[in-house]
Amino acid sequence: MTLFLDAAATTAGSGGFSMLLMIVIMFAVFYFFVIRPENKKKKKTEEMRNSLSLGDEIITIGGMIGKIVQITDDTITFETGEDRVRIQTKKWAISTTAKMEAEEAKKK
Repeated sequence: MTLFLDAAATTAGSGGFSMLLMIVIMFAVFYFFVIRPENKKKKKTEEMRNSLSLGDEIITIGGMIGKIVQITDDTITFETGEDRVRIQTKKWAISTTAKMEAEEAKKK
């Protein structure tokens, strides 16, 4: 009877360790394939938004294209097309710049 209980306790102990090990491995895989690349992308986008300067061609999240004419702490004013309509938007609404798109096209 005690032999049976000892075997069951040993099996349960190793099962708990292997379960913990699997959870740690799954978290590591999730971190390296999901969280880390997303953080890199956010950092790159934030650097791009902080390095904007007058005259840069931008594309907003909504798809509007224009040239920057004024920059403040958290807003950007840009002109669209030949009619020179000025639109003011928040910095977080800037999706990409023409330079970024050209660099991505060269990579592909």
